[in-house]
Amino acid sequence: MTQIPPGKDPQNASQPDPRDVRSADPTDSSTSPAPRDAARPGRPSAKVVDPDATLLHADKPVPSLDELRAAITWAFEAEEVAPALLDRFAEHALLVLQGNQRMNLTAILEPREVAAKHVLDSWRATRLLPLTGKRVLDLGSGAGYPGIPMALADSQTRVTLVDSMQKRAVFLEECLGQLGLANATAIAARGEDHLQKNRYDMVVMRSISSVRENVRLLRKVKHSIRDLVMLKGPAWSRETRAAEREAERLGFRLDTVWEHELPGEMGKRAILVYRAPGSQS
Repeated sequence: MTQIPPGKDPQNASQPDPRDVRSADPTDSSTSPAPRDAARPGRPSAKVVDPDATLLHADKPVPSLDELRAAITWAFEAEEVAPALLDRFAEHALLVLQGNQRMNLTAILEPREVAAKHVLDSWRATRLLPLTGKRVLDLGSGAGYPGIPMALADSQTRVTLVDSMQKRAVFLEECLGQLGLANATAIAARGEDHLQKNRYDMVVMRSISSVRENVRLLRKVKHSIRDLVMLKGPAWSRETRAAEREAERLGFRLDTVWEHELPGEMGKRAILVYRAPGSQS
């Protein structure tokens, strides 16, 4: 992995992988602006479309646990990690793809892509971030990445998984029960509402929105956060430049950037750490 001084641009930056449905879910009120309501005098209310009404992946076969475990072994080939932890990652990945049959959790379905783009990407953050003894909020958790791998990797980390959609929050709670994770909880809430009443050492956001939109989303609860961590794609530098003035105005300071590459030429990823106003209170 490469630690990059904030402000230094990588070459050939491109758009992040768009296939995690959370990166473009217009129904998630925790990250999208309120819809323009059509309920005006003389006009009917706008119809709300359930994103799970027509499942995109219900007809796709789910890989076996052995297939997922083999893919995770491949993805982690260059890493030092206990085989027992890889087993747990495979169990979670299977739960995600099974849950994907009844609700939209992810569009990444091929085992090696799941292993690299979801599991390895999440786990690498646990190697770089000081998690032990910390309270961590996975905001917009969706399928449980990166919050569940974080909780599996460090039993001394307290992780809260928050998703604004009730169905996903219920799915996350089921995952925690089946995995026997006592150091994690799942709740259905808008992230900014939850942070009005709760403080965290670290808030992690993955596949949510741009850096600029993320800091704007948290502007009213910025004193409830010590560190804001964003897992981004190869366009991270463009995003940080676009967000620079807004982040500075709101009191978020870019502290550290780690860039790493996924195996199988699946692209680059970056971990951005912003110091939030709550770190000074």
